[in-house]
Amino acid sequence: MNCGATVQGRYCHVCGQENTEPKETFWHMVTHFFYDITHFDGSFFVTLKDLLFKPGFLSREYMLGRRKKYLHPVRMYVFTSAVFFLAFFSMFHVSEKSITANLNDRSKDIVALKENALKYAKTKEDSADIIKEFELMDDKDDIADNDVDTGFYKKGKKGGVNFSFSNDVGNYSTVKEYDSAQSSLPKNKRDAGIIKAVTRKSVELNEKYNGDQNKLAVEVINKFLHSFPYLLFVSLPLYALFLKLLYIRRRKEYFFADHAVFLVHLYIFTFLFLLFYFGLDKLADKTHWKAIGFAQAILIFTGLFYTLKAMKNFYRQGWGKTILKFIIFNILCFISLILLFVVFLIFSFYQV
Repeated sequence: MNCGATVQGRYCHVCGQENTEPKETFWHMVTHFFYDITHFDGSFFVTLKDLLFKPGFLSREYMLGRRKKYLHPVRMYVFTSAVFFLAFFSMFHVSEKSITANLNDRSKDIVALKENALKYAKTKEDSADIIKEFELMDDKDDIADNDVDTGFYKKGKKGGVNFSFSNDVGNYSTVKEYDSAQSSLPKNKRDAGIIKAVTRKSVELNEKYNGDQNKLAVEVINKFLHSFPYLLFVSLPLYALFLKLLYIRRRKEYFFADHAVFLVHLYIFTFLFLLFYFGLDKLADKTHWKAIGFAQAILIFTGLFYTLKAMKNFYRQGWGKTILKFIIFNILCFISLILLFVVFLIFSFYQV
């Protein structure tokens, strides 16, 4: 029906289209949709089983061309990442109420700590010393609040902060006022480059949120959290480059795409791993079972061993070389991840 060729069999030998009835029922369309996403004909579960219990096996099978019975790594990545981030954003959403609740919990903890310390005071002098120490703690907090105008941020209205690298932000109420003041200055005394961009953005946020720290924090954090899918997308080719360099002597055997496929499978495992870990975390919050913390610790070590085993199985090197490259790879990933976090955090800040 697609190219006009005479078809014998289920698929066209010219264009590859499946030879199906063009008039399909709604139920057939729904089942076909789920088939296209997950290949519930069996390949999804076969892929999932081999991914979880055979580290590195799927990536090697794909590299060797044995792909028919497995779900395509990109398709599985899209499916699992969609499920993961739907769950992630439902579990981790920051609101002004949650920030206020955390601050209130901190205050309650300090009060409880003070009361507990007073219970063990044997004399009036001990009690007086304890009270004095807690008063000194309060004084230090007040000093910190009064001195915040010397660093990255300033104390703003409503007890909030105005993020800035410049001490001049508090002199301007609006961006228009800042621009007007800058235009009145000689060219050699005007802000320029990064200083101008940061100061101008700081004045804009000061005007927009009126120094409300909680509201600004909520906006920036939520923007940052929702940038995680893009962060992972950017990190994948970067990490593939690290693997390419670590296995540079085997460049004729392993192409850049092979390293990328290995990482895609590793990311999929990480999504499933984190879903299970966060699930245990929520269960711990509800039940307060101490055994869950022990299970999470075991899970972390299992995840690390899985990655190490996957590298050994995929690249076919001994334990010594694999462990060394595993350590170097994780150091490179950790450093680059911090840089990516900073870049995306700044980007989120400028999107507010």
